[in-house]
Amino acid sequence: MKNLLFVFLSFLFLSGTLLSQEDDKAMIQSKIQKFDPAANPTTDLNTAIEAAKVSGKRILLDVGGEWCKWCHLFDKFLVENSEIGKLFFSTFEVVKVNVSKENKNESFLSAYPKVDGYPHFFVLESDGTLLHSQNTGELEHESSYSAEKLTAFISKWKK
Repeated sequence: MKNLLFVFLSFLFLSGTLLSQEDDKAMIQSKIQKFDPAANPTTDLNTAIEAAKVSGKRILLDVGGEWCKWCHLFDKFLVENSEIGKLFFSTFEVVKVNVSKENKNESFLSAYPKVDGYPHFFVLESDGTLLHSQNTGELEHESSYSAEKLTAFISKWKK
């Protein structure tokens, strides 16, 4: 009887843990936006500034495009590593800034340091002031991203 109770309780615990992880993944997936050539990054940034005032988060400009393999790998990494994904979205109001043939957003990006590769992150204070320009190549490991480096990056900018 004790063994049956142990098995039942273990099953309940594991089921709850798996459901929780799936809920986390779904929440992270819902926060990931596409790079949209029709989006207005100035409007999106102003919206993020207002949200950051309420949430107390910093703002992260994620510069890239739907054509960018490493941009998609980053989003996938956040979903597959849900603890890091939760930390990322609890730290930043995220604004995707499209760079593509359809719209390079040169006017908007001219206010920031030169970007050498994609994706590229700009960390902004909640009022929109530039704090840091991050080459995401420094956060990579082999064919993905480094959990250790990405956690350190996020933690460094968490308020």
